[in-house]
Amino acid sequence: MTQLEENVRELREGAMKLSVTSDEVRKNALHAIASSLSDRKGEIKRENAIDIENARKNGISDSILHRLVFTDEKIASAIKGLEELALLPDPIGKVREKRELDPGFILEKRTFPIGVIAMIFEARPDALVQIAGLALRSGNAVVLKGGKEAQRSNAILTKIIKEATEPIVGAHWILGIESHEDVNTLLTLEDYIDLIIPRGSNKFVRFVMDNTRIPVIGHSDGICSVYVDKDADLDKALRIAVDSKIQYPAACNATETILVHKDVYETFLPRLSGEFIRHGVKVHADERACPLMKDSVPAVPEDWDTEYLALECAVKVVDSLDEAISHIAAHSSHHTDAIVSENKDAINRFFAEVDSADVFSNCSTRFADGFRFGLGAEVGISTSKIHARGPVGLDGLMTTKWLLSGNGEIVADYSGPDAKSFHHKELPNA
Repeated sequence: MTQLEENVRELREGAMKLSVTSDEVRKNALHAIASSLSDRKGEIKRENAIDIENARKNGISDSILHRLVFTDEKIASAIKGLEELALLPDPIGKVREKRELDPGFILEKRTFPIGVIAMIFEARPDALVQIAGLALRSGNAVVLKGGKEAQRSNAILTKIIKEATEPIVGAHWILGIESHEDVNTLLTLEDYIDLIIPRGSNKFVRFVMDNTRIPVIGHSDGICSVYVDKDADLDKALRIAVDSKIQYPAACNATETILVHKDVYETFLPRLSGEFIRHGVKVHADERACPLMKDSVPAVPEDWDTEYLALECAVKVVDSLDEAISHIAAHSSHHTDAIVSENKDAINRFFAEVDSADVFSNCSTRFADGFRFGLGAEVGISTSKIHARGPVGLDGLMTTKWLLSGNGEIVADYSGPDAKSFHHKELPNA
């Protein structure tokens, strides 16, 4: 058994112990992490500065660099996130269903932690804190593999979190790994790991799925769209389109394609063009949009399938709501898509027919986020239709058990010509 296998085996044992800790104990552990991050901020920033210097030497892209930098603001936000996570209700032991099969014969469906979760994610130190906090709050052990660009930041954060929580919940609930070889080994450990959540390129997510028997959830690309309908409030549409693109262009929920109905494009696009020029957004525009968008370049077919993760996007004029929905069906990554319209029928059709994890009306795609949804941050956004879809927060890190409490009942009593009948009476969950 390799050292990594031994460490993950120990994590399995730690997960069992963590899963039966009280709500209060896990809250105290979260507060301990928050306090340690504040006290040891200097250490974190020193290690992060080395990562940033090395990344710049290696010609890192602006989008990755933006995620890598762990500013005072991001540290403060991470600490606040942990404290708010502690305020959420205990996710363990929630009764999802409760039913009386026969008088005094009670069936319940309750939530329990999944067990050991492996997270492979981008070079974002703040993501490590969010993921660790969610795992702890939900009673799951976690293996963390962050982007290589953040290696020193990840190492110090994992060390701080482990040292802060060891007196409260023990040491064997969190494990950081660093190398690609470790990832390859991790994919073979189906006896110890219950779920893998990869975040990254489509190629990487597909590699994980193709090389493990462990269940995998996640998303690859974030090709998100905003559709401006013929019945849109154009002032509202302008604010939404701009925010969806420029508020944080490196995020997976930033909009990459803007679709505009033919009845409003001549009015809307010059205004959008002015805002995009002001914010330095490069536009790839179709043949109808291009003349109205100063400094834009002609769109090519590949633009509709591109996740720019930068101040860059594609713009297309469509003839109808049907065409907008069809375009999204053909090119969306099923992450987040939004409609801007004052027409309730159009909104309802968009909601029903757009097959994405998050479908919005009259708001920015950037709201696709576990913290903003009130989930206590997120480990990622899933485009899967099994288990969890959309931002995966505490609830997405839980599984369920059926618990049946009887008083000597046997199946023979409910079989044959004189069988007793189940009355399946639904009971309140509380």
